[in-house]
Amino acid sequence: MLNFVAAVLLAIELPAGAAPAALPLDHFPDRLHAFVWRNWQITPLERMAATVGGSPEELRAIGHSMGLEGAPPISEAQWQRSYITVIRANWHLLPYEQLLALLGWSPEKLAYTLQEDDFLFVKLGRLKPACEPIRYAPTAEATRTRAAEIAAIVRETFPDGIGVSKEPLFQFVDDLSTPPQTADSAPALTENASPRFCYSYFALYGDPLLDEANDPYPDGYLARLRASGVNGIWLQGVLFKLTEFPWDPDLSEGYETRLANLNRLIARAKRHGIGVYLYLNEPRSMPVAWFAGREELKGAVEGEYAALCTSHREVQRYLRDGVAAVVRAAPELAGVFTITASENLTNCWSHHHGEGCVRCGKRNAAEVIAEVNALVAEGVQSGEAKTQARTQAIAWDWGWQDAWAPAAIGALPLDVALMSVSEWSLPINRGGVATEVGEYSISAVGPGPRATRHWKAARERGLRTFAKMQAGTTWELGSVPYLPAVNKVAEHAEGLRAAGVDGVMLGWTLGGYPSPNLEVTGRVLDGESVDEAIRAVAARRYGAAHAADVLAAWKQFSEALDEYPYHGSVVYNAPHHVGPANLLWAKRTGYAATMVGTPYDDLNSWRGVYPPDVFATQFAKVADGFDRGVETLHSAADAADEAGEHHAALLREWSVAEAAAIQFRSAVNQARFVLARDRLASGLKGAEATLQELEHLLNAEIDLARRLYEIQSRDSRIGFEATNHYFFVPTDLAEKVLNCRDLLDRWLPAERERLEQTP
Repeated sequence: MLNFVAAVLLAIELPAGAAPAALPLDHFPDRLHAFVWRNWQITPLERMAATVGGSPEELRAIGHSMGLEGAPPISEAQWQRSYITVIRANWHLLPYEQLLALLGWSPEKLAYTLQEDDFLFVKLGRLKPACEPIRYAPTAEATRTRAAEIAAIVRETFPDGIGVSKEPLFQFVDDLSTPPQTADSAPALTENASPRFCYSYFALYGDPLLDEANDPYPDGYLARLRASGVNGIWLQGVLFKLTEFPWDPDLSEGYETRLANLNRLIARAKRHGIGVYLYLNEPRSMPVAWFAGREELKGAVEGEYAALCTSHREVQRYLRDGVAAVVRAAPELAGVFTITASENLTNCWSHHHGEGCVRCGKRNAAEVIAEVNALVAEGVQSGEAKTQARTQAIAWDWGWQDAWAPAAIGALPLDVALMSVSEWSLPINRGGVATEVGEYSISAVGPGPRATRHWKAARERGLRTFAKMQAGTTWELGSVPYLPAVNKVAEHAEGLRAAGVDGVMLGWTLGGYPSPNLEVTGRVLDGESVDEAIRAVAARRYGAAHAADVLAAWKQFSEALDEYPYHGSVVYNAPHHVGPANLLWAKRTGYAATMVGTPYDDLNSWRGVYPPDVFATQFAKVADGFDRGVETLHSAADAADEAGEHHAALLREWSVAEAAAIQFRSAVNQARFVLARDRLASGLKGAEATLQELEHLLNAEIDLARRLYEIQSRDSRIGFEATNHYFFVPTDLAEKVLNCRDLLDRWLPAERERLEQTP
């Protein structure tokens, strides 16, 4: 079977990039044991066994030999929701052919997922590490000895055992799917900044409308969103998956099913007073080989892909007619919004290199970008003409360059709304470093100068204006359901209300949890003052007796974020999303940090414009402030009656805040570890002090990993984000303990001995 798959791989050409050697995992006896450990909580034993050639009983025995309990049952729903976590866990372990066997996927499905599932291959570093196949073999004596040592570490660090969580992974899906209590009934919304739309906290991103088993918006969740002041939801649409692709109809297989599911979602959402919006990032680029015999369609080339040139009349017809077909088929669709300069290569100027196209090279970026949005708008109008419905076309200026954005806005059709990231280009100074915010910031309160400038230009032409903010959480910390800096969010909503925007996108793929943040945002947009809104939400959710403590904690979290070392490189590359689950390395790995993926040990990419010490110090200030807020919340929970209605809610709020504090603190430790490790390797000066610092940092990371393990084991929301699935699971945090113990027990003594023997 694997030989057949390998042959198919050659035809599909799954991306490999530079294909460097996979990183060694010296804290495990061998790669087979690493494979069992990393898949224990996310992959059924039967799949694991079939992949490496053992039996489920043999692999269970390996897990038990290392102190793992279970293996836990893994439902089909969990398996379907975990594929990105599974891919990431095995990226440095399995070659493609075994990864396909583990997933049970075709090469075509994996290729599509890597390309279209929110830039997954980018998040994996644009490379596939070279891995030898893993084969089951009976365990050797030395391997059994090391497994027993691991089991002893597990018993010492986790006396209650590991491997089976108190709250199963994805329990939050069932919880959110349950209809809320009547007290959470939907509020009446004003016309201020409406619609307000957000993404599902747990939708599958890649092809959600074909997956009928994993509903991205169950009725209970829709009701909870509506009760939080949300009246719109969005999901990705890929045009050739929603309408017949004229040049390759096989790519559109199942489009009728997707449209039927879209209509069912629209109808259900409408019953809750919620509209549905589609995100279109079109036209999708295609592999260069696809253009053989279709050369006239090819535009700018980037690596292994080329754009479908939107200056070509046939491509223009496809965009216009395809959107029209979708709107006709889904007449109650509330709107579509575009990104025309995203990480995806779409039109020839989408990555600002349109000169590489024989047609678009003769046109400027503003002209081409505006034309793409006009084609989408024409498609919307054409579809509406047959239904008499009203679908809003929204052009999002994400990625538009300042030099030509005014011209693009000036060329948009009058029935297109302009959406701009509210906080973009806000000037900030953190730790004495002056820079500007790009997006994804709660710490910097908008609106900023770029959005204000673009909205003004749009209004002068009579266009509606929308703001995109992050109301729940941001890539300032993406692996918690919301970042409880509620005061910051409320102030931002107040600024948008004052700016008079016509609608608000409440977040990208992260931040859609029905949190206090969303509720406060809705109340402020509806006209309440910041103080009125946060007081009302604190009292309603946590009880009047505890509201003062909750408000104090929210203020402490908000003040802590004033110190966040914001920069695009920091929010995307730093280790805070993974926190203490990110491994430490005795030597430089040579791997670059990836976009909200794997940080590795790439401190220079983590820190952006901040000097290393400033980067660490600023994260320490954030962690200190969160620690103070966590203590305030913990006191409130201790004071609450355990049998009362608010005790559990206070504990859940504390859980989110404590997880955030731990992950910010871990970013500090990891930065200081890399600095100390590299200093140790560079010479003898101050070596003993450096060794002591490294020992302290390793023990600190063990403590953080243990604490976060306990939190995630009882709160399945922690570590999850819709397009990354689980950044980490509890056994990943336990692996960090093994990693740190290995460095403490093997590497540091060896370094001390080396230094003592050096003349």
